Amino acid sequence: MIVLGLLLILLAGAAFALVLFEQSSRYILFGYTFELGHVEMFLTGAAAAALLVVGLWLMGSGSRRTARQRRRLRSARAEASDRVARLEDEKRDLERRLEREHTTTKGDHLVAGRAEERR
Repeated sequence: MIVLGLLLILLAGAAFALVLFEQSSRYILFGYTFELGHVEMFLTGAAAAALLVVGLWLMGSGSRRTARQRRRLRSARAEASDRVARLEDEKRDLERRLEREHTTTKGDHLVAGRAEERR
């Protein structure tokens, strides 16, 4: 949409430049000669202005759409990063618990082994 808007703006700008720099109401465009009267000149100017407005609207809506998509992507990345951080914290907690249980279990075996030796 942004590219189409830019093309319409350039087209309208070219039409305005053509009218601005031409000395007479006779225009040569792509090998064709146009001689416009007052009403045709007004209608051509109105059409060029409409092209300019539509081009600006397309560029604005395309920019807003792109910004909205970038915000969503940024938000999704932040959520994914938070999820990864929570999972890493949970993993560390589980590793600590496993280490404590492993240490406690080893100690119980040693105590139980000594008790059997005393009997």
